[in-house]
Amino acid sequence: MKFGTDGVRGVANTELTAGFALNLGRAAAQVLSRLDTSSSVASEPVDVVVIGGDTRESTPMLRAALGAGFAAEGVDVIDLGTATTPMVAFEAQRLGVMGAVVSASHNPYGDNGIKLFAPGGTKLTDDVEARIESVLESLGDPTGSAGRLGTHDDAGPYSAHVLAFLDGRDLAGIKVVLDAANGAGCSIAPDVLRAAGADVVVIAADPDGRNINDGCGATHPELVAAAVVQHGADLGVALDGDADRLIAVDGTGTVVDGDHIIAICAADLRGRGQLANDTVVVTVMTNLGFRLAMDVAGINVVETGVGDRYVLEALGAGGHSLGGEQSGHVIFADHATTGDGLLTAVALIDIVKRSERTLADIASDAMTSLPQSLVNVRVGERVPDVAERLADEIAVVEADLGATGRVLVRPSGTEPLIRVMVEAATPDQAQAAADQLAEVARTKFA
Repeated sequence: MKFGTDGVRGVANTELTAGFALNLGRAAAQVLSRLDTSSSVASEPVDVVVIGGDTRESTPMLRAALGAGFAAEGVDVIDLGTATTPMVAFEAQRLGVMGAVVSASHNPYGDNGIKLFAPGGTKLTDDVEARIESVLESLGDPTGSAGRLGTHDDAGPYSAHVLAFLDGRDLAGIKVVLDAANGAGCSIAPDVLRAAGADVVVIAADPDGRNINDGCGATHPELVAAAVVQHGADLGVALDGDADRLIAVDGTGTVVDGDHIIAICAADLRGRGQLANDTVVVTVMTNLGFRLAMDVAGINVVETGVGDRYVLEALGAGGHSLGGEQSGHVIFADHATTGDGLLTAVALIDIVKRSERTLADIASDAMTSLPQSLVNVRVGERVPDVAERLADEIAVVEADLGATGRVLVRPSGTEPLIRVMVEAATPDQAQAAADQLAEVARTKFA
């Protein structure tokens, strides 16, 4: 197995086995233990890793195997149990140690995955991932003393960290519906929002090992939308399985996606003089309407490839403070080393309260999305150079769309899919163009 857009991911106990997890833990320990936060060689090896995971039935098995792999290489393991990705990253940063998460994020329960953090809680570069893959292919027998295995289930430091974002403010008077996706955020997210003073209605917070992301969470916002209307809430927020992303809905049940959330936060931070370099970092999937809105607002836009780790790299390289993805990964670089759905929820609710306006009004003012159509084409194997191989066909469609449209054709980073995205002046035009390119891709590669 190889690293994809966000770690290693596959069918649990078939592609992603306990044996593989153990060996990946060993390889990661050999490479990451000698990295500092800038990925250079450290003078003293880091000999501790914090590990957490989501609520899938396969997660405890894989978490144990991964921990055993680290321990086999002399690394002490702190098992956080069920923990969100941002909580693991925070603990790795707080303690100055390595981190690992067993989760397939928004995927169905039958899948699982492993994400790794370098010492200090930073995501891995392509080069570091390649080094781990190389070590993985040539593992010998372990040597030396084994690391110790321990547990730690105190969420207090992470909760305090999220609440500190409010800088003494509270969320009292705001009624919010929280969809926890039956995932890792089930316990901590309601507690933090209530501690901040919000009136919280909690749904999809009864995990059974198989219901994670099942008709709920960030990929199914219709559930939280209906609950917002039912309970007369001010807004709703939906996490994904590992709580590193957030999708919101306003009081009418209308979805407020990652593009809108980032636009809202960018305008708010700039208005308070806290948007570093008056710049926001987004990916190529971000709607053209976002770029147009930022141009009007005088906010610079830096664009990266798809994946929050590329956003993180650009944030660090440019010294910027805000970035994210349309899918709901939002990164406040002054406060976190990765996307954090709960932190984003607190930030968004705080803006609603301070503005004394509805989320619907705020989102409408922030940007207007151009109609966007996304078609996935399943293929036999990944086609990494699909855009180059379809360049002529893409050029024809782009010429037809003109200045009010945009085309993006790319391979999925985690599945054998070709993703065709088209933005245009009208929904029909976007759909027709996407279908046209998808059919070409299907004919050539399926």
